[in-house]
Amino acid sequence: MENENNNKDRRNFLKLGIFTTATVAAVGTGLSKVFSENNPPQASGKKVKVMTADGKLVEVDSAHLKCCSSPPVSNEEARKGIEGKKFVMVIDLAKCDGCATCTVSCQKMHHTPPEREWIKVFKMQDSEKTAPYFFPKPCYHCDNPPCTKVCPVNATFKRQDGIVLIDNTRCIGCRFCMAACPYSTRFFNWDKPEESAEVASMPYSPEQSFPRKMGTVEKCDFCPHMLREGKLPDCVANCAMNAIYMGDANEDAVTSSSGETVQLSKLLEDNAGFRYMEELGTEPRVYYLPPKNRRYPKPEMHNEKQSEKKGHDMMNMKM
Repeated sequence: MENENNNKDRRNFLKLGIFTTATVAAVGTGLSKVFSENNPPQASGKKVKVMTADGKLVEVDSAHLKCCSSPPVSNEEARKGIEGKKFVMVIDLAKCDGCATCTVSCQKMHHTPPEREWIKVFKMQDSEKTAPYFFPKPCYHCDNPPCTKVCPVNATFKRQDGIVLIDNTRCIGCRFCMAACPYSTRFFNWDKPEESAEVASMPYSPEQSFPRKMGTVEKCDFCPHMLREGKLPDCVANCAMNAIYMGDANEDAVTSSSGETVQLSKLLEDNAGFRYMEELGTEPRVYYLPPKNRRYPKPEMHNEKQSEKKGHDMMNMKM
């Protein structure tokens, strides 16, 4: 019992130490910037004491602390990935109704402009005698990615947890990776990105992909900054049809927005799971379940207007 209490006290101490360190870092690096902004946040009237980087104890309004972003993980950590994990996504085409909520949620999370769709939802029809279905297409985070092999400056890289990212502080805009990607899931910032002052002032990390820079490439990143916190990416969490699963292949488990966690291997085996254009040898980390036994109303009765706007044929998807 005594050991248990000691362990509990130690955990609480470590949590306090981590919080204190993060607060000092945020204040030391961001406080001067906060007070120099043209439009500082409204004071709350509640004062808190914090320690600056040079060891001085100061009293500041709590509103100023809230606007100080915690620094993202180091570039080295972002390149290494989350130890022991091997992230995988599964998309059930039988459940997807083409609403494109995944696209909208992704754009909101990454502050991308309306025309910049990291997850495109295509309307598909295999033949005239079969019903149409919908096909969400993110980056596939391939285990054998052509994009990383052609980058001359190691700006795009594969992590140990299966995620492929882009570091826009290294990217020189050659677009070799865009030419090498057979799935056409990368985008180029031709112009200076239109971002709010708040977003533009945030500390950059390849794990969150913003603030973005003109002359660099970007794409779906699997939201590793959320995965580090044990959260589902927004595209998964906001899917009303529970059509998208995210999980860890090492644990053989994936989870949908409903909180349902299923065995990955069984899900793929029981539903004849497949990977898009896997004959190319890219070994995608996104699996699909076929659009059989459809589980929602016919497309013309459900979100038809929105799906038509986003619809493309297979030929356009491969271009």
